Amino acid sequence: MQLLTAGTAACIADLFTFPLDTAKVRLQVQGEGGCNGLQGRGVLGTLFNIAKAEGPAALYSGIVPGLQRQMAFSAIRIGAYDAVKNKYMEVLGVSGGLQLLGVRIAAGVTTGTLAILAAQPTDVVKVRMQAAGSTQKYKGVMDAYYTIGRNEGFANGLYRGTMPNIARNCIVNVGETVVYDAAKDGLISSGYMTEGIACHFASAVIAGVTATLVASPVDVVKTRFMNSPNGRYRGALHCAQVTARTEGLLAFYKGFTASCMRLVSWNIVLWLSYEQIKLMVKKHYREKSRN
Repeated sequence: MQLLTAGTAACIADLFTFPLDTAKVRLQVQGEGGCNGLQGRGVLGTLFNIAKAEGPAALYSGIVPGLQRQMAFSAIRIGAYDAVKNKYMEVLGVSGGLQLLGVRIAAGVTTGTLAILAAQPTDVVKVRMQAAGSTQKYKGVMDAYYTIGRNEGFANGLYRGTMPNIARNCIVNVGETVVYDAAKDGLISSGYMTEGIACHFASAVIAGVTATLVASPVDVVKTRFMNSPNGRYRGALHCAQVTARTEGLLAFYKGFTASCMRLVSWNIVLWLSYEQIKLMVKKHYREKSRN
């Protein structure tokens, strides 16, 4: 039930924030040959230009694999986080302090890695469809899976960029899930806030900003590597080297504003939805046990 709750909350968050994610992807692949050149100045310019040139529906190109990804990915990385954290605490005999922070990070890395191994193909298809927009490169979601798998194979196609994606999502998971958990615990234990929507909102904002700051460089490399044709890069590190050499270090923060807006808003919707769904589920089971 915890996995389903987390997956559902993540899907709700994606539905609200997906246009920002599409803008982020388009901005991140700027500077690469052959990518869609409809970007404007900044986030709003990019959103406007995509909607004007390709139609508003292009802002949601890739939403189906995006939702598939959330049901597989976020269900594991968020839904399994508490169980993994509690197991580590039990095995290691940890109850608080810096050791608890270490356990939280270990749990975040564990669930983040497992989640990517399960959801990587959905992420590749999502990125490809977002970058392609309305160019009719793919006839639909299943055609995208089939075309990538047939033309590029399993390892070099549907699982392309697995290592940078694991690195990126372990960082994001620590920045989001672990920071949210620690921020909420800190705000409540210090007496600044009580358990409730205001506390969840503040913790979500802290988590979203932190995740964007620490994960942007890896996110840019992941997006470019996933979207690249076979042979352009020898691997993720080569992709990073080429990006730094040809476009400078600031290229690793392309799409930063879009990414920050997306991650902060995504975390707000995610955690508020997640906490409220958890409350409803607990209430349902309490009432069921009384009957």
